[in-house]
Amino acid sequence: MPIQQPSNQIKLTNVSIVRLKKGGKRFEAACYKNKVQEWRNGVETNLDDVLQISNVFTNVSKGQVAPTDDLKKAFGKTEVDEIILKKGELQVGEKEREHTLGNLWKEIATQVSEKVVDPSTQRPYPVGMIEKAMHEAGFSVKTGKSSKSQVLECIKLLQEKSTLPIQRARMRVRITMPIKDGKRLKEQIHGSAETVEEDDMTGEEWETILLIDPGQFKVLNELLSSEGSALKGKGKIETLTMAGASSDL
Repeated sequence: MPIQQPSNQIKLTNVSIVRLKKGGKRFEAACYKNKVQEWRNGVETNLDDVLQISNVFTNVSKGQVAPTDDLKKAFGKTEVDEIILKKGELQVGEKEREHTLGNLWKEIATQVSEKVVDPSTQRPYPVGMIEKAMHEAGFSVKTGKSSKSQVLECIKLLQEKSTLPIQRARMRVRITMPIKDGKRLKEQIHGSAETVEEDDMTGEEWETILLIDPGQFKVLNELLSSEGSALKGKGKIETLTMAGASSDL
């Protein structure tokens, strides 16, 4: 006689599980591998491409679907997939965790090497030297955050705790605007620069090329875009290169 599978059980394979505990109950969503982080980072926006099935489970591995009454009691509604994806904890095996951490580590080291230079030569360090400094400083990768969001934190830690001398690579930018506005804002704009490489007031447009700390880019961009209707749309800032880097951004 064939064994009957309970009606509230659904078997899934090759699945990533996101788990959220609420109201004393455990709720799980069954997702496609590698899609959860993409959804959290905004790379993937279609929920159907993230979830293997729209059901909410109490135990994905056993195929046990969460009762509707439990969902309503814990969340006040039954459509809770996005809540679980956003707030739940991604369950990963040890090998998968090590692989994810290794990839994130390498991505962070690569991005750090693109943003810092040796202060004495103004040249970038090889990725291997950055990784060694990360180990020395005791940097820890956070799996719930993208590599990009951890780069500045890593640079700060290296500056404080590693023996490798590093400096943020300077950004080379070009700013252009009508001459009359350039005369009015020149002193303020040049005050934000570490080095003024070019300053051209000939013709109808002012053009200046500066080396700035990357943190000043936002300040200058806001100055150009919020200076009022007389300048709005007429002033422009563009990135040329990172000083010390070998290629354009």
